[in-house]
Amino acid sequence: MSEHTHHHEPETSKYEQALKKYDLNLSDEAVKEAVAKIIAEKVPENDTTEVKRFLMGSVELTSLSTTDSEESILRFTERVNAFEDTYPDLPHVATICVYPCFAQIVSQSLEVEGVEVACVSGSFPSSQALIEVKVAETALAIKDGATEIDIVMSVGKFLSGDYETLCDEISELKAACGDHKMKVILETGCLKTAANIKKASLLAMYAGADYIKTSTGKLEPAATPEAAYVMCQAIKEYYDETGIQIGFKPAGGMHTVHDALVYYTIVKEVLGEKWLTNQWLRLGTSRLANLLLSEVTGEEVKFF
Repeated sequence: MSEHTHHHEPETSKYEQALKKYDLNLSDEAVKEAVAKIIAEKVPENDTTEVKRFLMGSVELTSLSTTDSEESILRFTERVNAFEDTYPDLPHVATICVYPCFAQIVSQSLEVEGVEVACVSGSFPSSQALIEVKVAETALAIKDGATEIDIVMSVGKFLSGDYETLCDEISELKAACGDHKMKVILETGCLKTAANIKKASLLAMYAGADYIKTSTGKLEPAATPEAAYVMCQAIKEYYDETGIQIGFKPAGGMHTVHDALVYYTIVKEVLGEKWLTNQWLRLGTSRLANLLLSEVTGEEVKFF
């Protein structure tokens, strides 16, 4: 190989090379059919109290509102504290998810062992900020007690094909997280095609994501079963290729217990039992916890 050709090796080769190992030629139609089949054939068998109890323990109880205040977030956290006493035999939620400015109040007032404090960071939900600002926000959230960080991939950079900058940003934010888990939100509603969703999933994982997450919940469409299916396929293929297990978090647009059962079933069918723990499957939602609780207890409960 002459020096000249070597010199022109493109910078993006690391991520481009990685993508070459995977089939990115997906048909949206085929994905739709596969998902419809799973929903028709497999969801009913998972419609059990046991599964709903499990899902309760996978909920990331989320408050990401313009009207959030120290008082409202404190009350929110106190509900999680009170839950343990009220329902000692039910699993508590997995996570409380808030803006970074509330990391301190949640981490100082949370009394339940094993509930994570997740913060959305990196100029959520648009991700449109200078990388220095994103890094600072992430580092401050962790300093204030966040144990997990959710960032949004730079969707504009993805759509314009600038994978290198996209991945470098994700890696830099992962470095700011250190040992803390980082979830990368793909905002699948903006990606449109199954092929794009798979490509974005793989890039995020190669760049350092510990979890991939469907959506911010701030744009429509948010999570869809089709997006979840493609993301889970990508997680499976990445695991087969690298041996690294990556978590999955559908978020946004989960309005019913049936919706949650659909996501559970997709994870079970595509990824298998190894992913069916609240370590590897999380549900980002604010309303679902009460609905699950109502079904598990058999009476309408508005606890959270």
